[in-house]
Amino acid sequence: MIKLHQTKQLQMWQKAKELRLKYFKEVQTAKEQGKTLVLVDSGSFIELPAGLGGYACLEGHPYGATVGMDLDFARECAEATEARGYARDLCVYTRNFWGSMFLNRYYFGGEFPKPDFTIKRSLCDTESKWLQVCCEHFHIPSFYIDFPLYPDSRTDKEDIDYLATQMNDCIEWMEKITHKEYDDEQLVRAARNEFRTTSLWAEICALNKAVPAPLDQKTIYTLYFPTVVSRYQDETVHFYEELLAEVKDRVANNIAALATERCRLWDDGIPPWYFLRLYRYLESYGAVVLGSIYTYTLHGAWADQTDGSWGRARTPEERGMPMKTREDALRALSLWYLEKPIYQGMCLPVSKNKQLLRIIKEWHIDGTMMHLNRGCEGLVLGQMENRLALLKEHNPVTIYEGNSADKREFDESQVMDRLDAFMESLGMKKLDS
Repeated sequence: MIKLHQTKQLQMWQKAKELRLKYFKEVQTAKEQGKTLVLVDSGSFIELPAGLGGYACLEGHPYGATVGMDLDFARECAEATEARGYARDLCVYTRNFWGSMFLNRYYFGGEFPKPDFTIKRSLCDTESKWLQVCCEHFHIPSFYIDFPLYPDSRTDKEDIDYLATQMNDCIEWMEKITHKEYDDEQLVRAARNEFRTTSLWAEICALNKAVPAPLDQKTIYTLYFPTVVSRYQDETVHFYEELLAEVKDRVANNIAALATERCRLWDDGIPPWYFLRLYRYLESYGAVVLGSIYTYTLHGAWADQTDGSWGRARTPEERGMPMKTREDALRALSLWYLEKPIYQGMCLPVSKNKQLLRIIKEWHIDGTMMHLNRGCEGLVLGQMENRLALLKEHNPVTIYEGNSADKREFDESQVMDRLDAFMESLGMKKLDS
């Protein structure tokens, strides 16, 4: 007899979907609304244009992933990019984005929106070239921020000053090319929202340590979206405040994401967006996938807690940093970005090993599945070393090959066979068998 946990629909689910659609529509209509449209990558300093007034950010990653969920359009975009001589093993989000741009077709209808300028941080070499091609295509100016990448958290004054100085230069550059006077108060407000949003998201993800888990990975992919595209907005802060309250209530009342939870899995890497049903398939074994470093830390702020566990980071103001001037906001943003765990894991495998082993223990993980994603070189860096580190500590791991947004490089039957074999190795049988 399988024990059944109480479960119910997440009330904030619909609001999350509405925010996602709202974002893409805002990008589409930005020029009609008299807003500045800024092209950025998903990790760029999207708070910086706040002082210009009304603006929208066209972010490459979420758009490339969205295109990847539509098999026909994704294939057209990839082929349009490859027809121009770009390699098939290039970042898949780049190929999807460029293809849509080259075809002049926006996924949500109409022509591809033309940005006014770009802001890019030089963290990923491919992404730097990504925005360069866009600038050349649209004949628009760009500003690059050099981001120092370390295998550990750096909060040295020199590093903070280095980033803050570049961000100030970017602001002065934006004033010059837009002929607009910059409002520092709007920057401070956007920065506060950034800190609050990403801290709230980490607190929400930490609640998934509970047994049974209140959230599952497939749901989390929708819930984390606003942290990527609109974390500087008041509406986003309010959304996560409400979501936190709901998830706390679920934990207090033992409300599960999966009624039949009896096995807890960890996910590593970006999923095949066109095949998210793999998560529902695993539920047939009573397995719930709790999350990934990608969804938890891409825009989640984490820090050691007083009890030694991993939880939300205190905001700069909670740490005693003032937030009154432009300089205050830029220094606080520099600190916030430099502390991001996901960047540390992209530098050396040993950094990610430590994160994974910590997660395995604190989130009570029974096994890990790793997507060897040909569509992103950055997040698969050192994955096989990560696998060995987990196995050394007797943590079961399975791997499968594919591409997060290019179905041409995905063998569904092979992946399903691997998942079946992995679940059997964990002693799990399908609940309906």
